[in-house]
Amino acid sequence: MIPHTAGAGRFAPSPSGDLHLGNLRTAVLAWLFARCSARNFRLRIEDLDRVRPGAQQRQLDDLAAIGIDWDGPVARQSDRTRYYDEAIDRLTAAGMTYECYCTRKEIQQAVTAPHGPMGAYPGTCRDLDTADRAARRAQGRPPALRLRSRTTEFEIADEIHGSYRGVVDDFVLRRGDGTAAYNLAVVIDDAAQGIDQVVRGDDLLPSSPRQAYLATELGLAVPRYAHVPLVLNTDGARLAKRDGAVTLRDRTARGETPRQVFALLAASLGYHGETPRALLDQFTPASVPRAAWILDPEHPNPLRHH
Repeated sequence: MIPHTAGAGRFAPSPSGDLHLGNLRTAVLAWLFARCSARNFRLRIEDLDRVRPGAQQRQLDDLAAIGIDWDGPVARQSDRTRYYDEAIDRLTAAGMTYECYCTRKEIQQAVTAPHGPMGAYPGTCRDLDTADRAARRAQGRPPALRLRSRTTEFEIADEIHGSYRGVVDDFVLRRGDGTAAYNLAVVIDDAAQGIDQVVRGDDLLPSSPRQAYLATELGLAVPRYAHVPLVLNTDGARLAKRDGAVTLRDRTARGETPRQVFALLAASLGYHGETPRALLDQFTPASVPRAAWILDPEHPNPLRHH
């Protein structure tokens, strides 16, 4: 093995249930990207919400069963709330936050109006005065806290997609229930863990400009990104547990071994092997498929892409 550098990659699941084959495939790619570049590989459990009892340990067990190892202790977002609060305090002191009283329905109606970037928060609460805020508080609406963005777009470099420029709106930093929002927590956590390489599903590509911009505003380094293709079901929708035998436990219950499941994942990427280490000599970032893998759990075909 190549000695590790100071940098690190990571896999950061939410403990909302068992990992399916799409999650495991992304974890394998994140591990390969990190290990082939002499980085550490870290795990982080993103457990600020959507937590199902027992899911976290099952996820860790499944990763270990297919041969994924990691460096250092497993981080948990629920242990790190004070760091999110400190970052928000810094942004607030710099005049870069404001309270937002909009409901989800109001935001959805506003962002579908024919103005502004698609999907961007339109700034409804950005310039409320003290009386306006007091009136909304009197209605019993707990405010979220938004970033007062100083740009509308930001560009990132992605190993798969090249230069990608996306919308940066006044996104939420803290939800109305007091929980730190994903876009804030992930930036703070990646910096704290020394993550300089983020490999994850390409459904998260549109959120990356927001995160990279926030990192820049906080004086943190922006990681290198690689947004990899998802696994889809036969209808072309993102793979979900309702699609059948799509978790490691599902597959082992049918008589497959973890090594056989890993070999299926490897074949879907164009490689041959039953463990992650067996793929290291074959793997290069340039060889990662650019198309989604279409999975029929009853008749898995590792060569079918879309």
